[in-house]
Amino acid sequence: MASLFEKVSVLISANLHAMVDQALRSNSLAVIDQYVRQVEQNLEDLEDAAATVGGEAKSLKRKLVDLEQRENELDRAIDAFLVEGNENAAVAAQSRLNSTERLVSTYREQLKRQEDEFQKLLGAKVKLEARLATMKQQREELQSLLELAKSKETSVKAMKSLDDLMGTGDSDIERIAGSIRSRLDKATTASELRAASLDKQMDDVLERSELDTQLSDRRKKLGLTN
Repeated sequence: MASLFEKVSVLISANLHAMVDQALRSNSLAVIDQYVRQVEQNLEDLEDAAATVGGEAKSLKRKLVDLEQRENELDRAIDAFLVEGNENAAVAAQSRLNSTERLVSTYREQLKRQEDEFQKLLGAKVKLEARLATMKQQREELQSLLELAKSKETSVKAMKSLDDLMGTGDSDIERIAGSIRSRLDKATTASELRAASLDKQMDDVLERSELDTQLSDRRKKLGLTN
């Protein structure tokens, strides 16, 4: 059980720094998908462990109720034997009561541990489920952004690849999205610059063509045509 809590704790508290860098270098969400699979597997293990511990706690409760009932019966029986003057029966009943009380105390301690363990499992499950939901939601956005960025890179050859992008700061999923959004902004700007450059070239060509036409007309008037 301790090893399960350790694995879950690592998944919950992971800062994702290595995953972010690897995803950026490889231009792939494979490392994030692997993390999601690990979370899902550990969630299954948590659910199984919680069901087991919860079932054991219920069994202990039933046993404890039976023992406490037996404890009360023995306590009343001892008084009755003493009133009757049946010393031997009272001694025997007292001995059984002492054993039952020790067993009740043991069961109460076990139940307390099981209930604490059950609550820890439920708490870890809730936290891991929240992390998984966030990761899946962010992954969908990142996948769309990566596909759009790839399309932009195809049309803008000068665009840097993901291999050249290394983010800094908090290493969470939002950081990847921020890097990708920056790439999209740069790609869009590059497209606009290329379009502006093409417009300039077209203007230059058209202006030169007009000048050539004007000069040709002048040559005709001056009789300089071949």
